[in-house]
Amino acid sequence: MGRTAALACALAPALAYGGAPFQTDDPSVVAAGHAEILVFHQSTLAGDARGGTLAGLEVHFGVVERLEIDVTAPLAFVRSSAGGSSYGYGDTTLGVKYRLLDETDTVPAVSAVPKLVVPTGRAGRDLGAGGAQVLLALSVQKSVAGVQSYATAGYWLNRAPRGRDYAVLGWQVQRPVSEHWTLGVEAFLAAPPSDGQATSTGFNIGGYYTIDEHNQLLFSAGRGLRNVEQTDRASVYLGYQASF
Repeated sequence: MGRTAALACALAPALAYGGAPFQTDDPSVVAAGHAEILVFHQSTLAGDARGGTLAGLEVHFGVVERLEIDVTAPLAFVRSSAGGSSYGYGDTTLGVKYRLLDETDTVPAVSAVPKLVVPTGRAGRDLGAGGAQVLLALSVQKSVAGVQSYATAGYWLNRAPRGRDYAVLGWQVQRPVSEHWTLGVEAFLAAPPSDGQATSTGFNIGGYYTIDEHNQLLFSAGRGLRNVEQTDRASVYLGYQASF
């Protein structure tokens, strides 16, 4: 598989790591006037190439009650044995999260989590998609007996060259195992994002190490379960989050 074909899946937004360190987004909204700043690295090995975000900055800001805005700015990279390496600014992701329903004993929390991927990366160097992409999605969360579970279902409107509109689905379960550690696992599915690509399914295992109420370390690792060679031979995410 050539570099461009292999990295198309590796660089596809999928669920866009909305609920870092997982791909599945959660419906939690940052409180009004507060912010979360996250620096991270994320990469995926597909075919003979590895690509993703060498270093990224993600900001969540609570604008008013029940509403936050999100911005992700990545330094993208691509490396392969056949095509060499490329580094540069990637596609910018802008998001909004609006809480529709609060969680109660009988009702799950529900939030709208739309996103816009702006094609700021150089597609000719495999550092961007080459066209705008819009995600229309909902995220749902319920906690029972200390176990928290959330899921995201969405549909990408993909205007990248040879791009296809496609559906995505993710489900995550996590639980605190000590004062500082929370561990979780997720499964996800994405229909083909462009012509000639395959449906991808996979999983990630990871979690959080809480340093204190304002600082966290985030981590996950996983791989694909279907069409593995083309879509996801191995993925890793590492991040640090500060809350204000």
